[in-house]
Amino acid sequence: MRIRNAALVTGLAAALLAAAPASAKTFKYAFQGVLSTLEPYALNETFTLGTLGNVYEGLIYRDKDLKIQPALAESWEILSPTKWRFHLRKGVKFHNGGDFNADDVVFSADRVRAKGSDLTSYLGADVKVVKVDDYTVDFELSSPNPILHYQWEFWYIVDKEWTEEHGAVAITSASDTSPNYAALNANGTGPYAIVSHEAGVKTVFEKNAAYWGSLQGNVDRVELTPIAQDATRVAALLSGEMDMVYPVPVQDIPRVDANEGTRALTGPELRTIFLGMDQRRDELKYSNVKGKNPFKDVRVRKAFYQAIDENVIVKKVMRGLATPSALMISPFMFDRAGEFERYPYDPKAAKALLAEAGYPDGFEVGMDCPNDRYVNDEAICQAVTSYLARVGIKVDLNAQPKAKYFAKILASGDYDTSFYLLGWTPSSFDAHNVLSALMNCRDDSGAGSPFNNGGWCDEEVDALTAKVLVENDKAKRDQMIYEAFKKANDDVRYIPLHQQGLAWGVADDVDLAQRADNVLSFRYVNVTD
Repeated sequence: MRIRNAALVTGLAAALLAAAPASAKTFKYAFQGVLSTLEPYALNETFTLGTLGNVYEGLIYRDKDLKIQPALAESWEILSPTKWRFHLRKGVKFHNGGDFNADDVVFSADRVRAKGSDLTSYLGADVKVVKVDDYTVDFELSSPNPILHYQWEFWYIVDKEWTEEHGAVAITSASDTSPNYAALNANGTGPYAIVSHEAGVKTVFEKNAAYWGSLQGNVDRVELTPIAQDATRVAALLSGEMDMVYPVPVQDIPRVDANEGTRALTGPELRTIFLGMDQRRDELKYSNVKGKNPFKDVRVRKAFYQAIDENVIVKKVMRGLATPSALMISPFMFDRAGEFERYPYDPKAAKALLAEAGYPDGFEVGMDCPNDRYVNDEAICQAVTSYLARVGIKVDLNAQPKAKYFAKILASGDYDTSFYLLGWTPSSFDAHNVLSALMNCRDDSGAGSPFNNGGWCDEEVDALTAKVLVENDKAKRDQMIYEAFKKANDDVRYIPLHQQGLAWGVADDVDLAQRADNVLSFRYVNVTD
């Protein structure tokens, strides 16, 4: 049964269809994973948020070069170090025809920080959001934050009246099995409206004829089809069935380039792929070691690190389309990243560390991995499993689609993992996001550092993170970031692997922008006859 947004079909969608020119342009594309929800606060994942960014909008947006631009806020000012004022855009309509105003911003601020939200880190719990008038909103902070709005492109403003009318104030989280109205329907202010959505099959978008802004693209209709199998996805591009597909497996890039009518777009991505370990529980949920947690011992964590040959993974699994990383952030976002080096691949040293920690014969551990989220994600996990086996670690690999994977390992799933692979792009494009989201202490509910799935805690890193947030002097700020990263690196809190490369397959009659955060923005898509 096709799930439709009744408000759109009966309201704006009808107007969209009526306004569409006879020569309407359609753009068809495929992604490896599924758009499993239309709820903009359910899952802090780039594909989901990036796709919904064509439908919903924040107070700001980032252009194709990732520079901040005004969106639903036409301007803003800092009244004092702890008080920001945002002047909202007038005359903006939601897709159902409702007016956008300050009430929607205040409501969205409360909702994004409510139970079930996966985006609670986007706006501090201590921030007071105050309506000054219908088109002015103040943000009152407990301490200065010069990057307050940096990650707000993905904090989308929702329609208060529409959400309340449809009983969707409570958020359907990633692990919920009974989606509410907002998870199955969308009502944003963005340049495109969703006119039909069948999760796992197809989502159709049509241009919002009432959109307040201008677009650099010419596409009237967009069709998203998830295609999990790499070979099938690439074949759909080569045959002309799809205008664009991503990601393209690195081994297929030459074939896409050689095919008449298609080309491969490649480039560096800001995402870091890494391994995490449960360092919070006193006993691992998925291990044959009972009564204690091996990952609480830095020698075990370092042994895992040194057992893995990341250079070979980049060469063989990623076919060179990745860059080994010593840090949990791309060097493009931290000037002092070059001062760090990876621990060397050394299986003998890894075995010695395991023996010293009391595991001369190794042990067994479960590993969670997505198989449709990152470039060659399952193959990376298989390689990691193979390397660890050589030092006596038997890994029980659980690779599954991202919807099930995220529902299991994140806060909504009670961090149900012992060892996992994850990717992270800081939504603020700043090192503070990595520290606050991945490297600060948290409780069992995720309060604190919500994506610190391993649950490790270092109060020194927390203190440095707090100082980084309010420091305006770049040299001092970079030194604090360096110290925090060094502390986490010395203690092997994570095992960074690499920054993966971007690989999109595009038809020659399509022009689009490839953002470095792997977001596809319809506003830049042009299709020629």
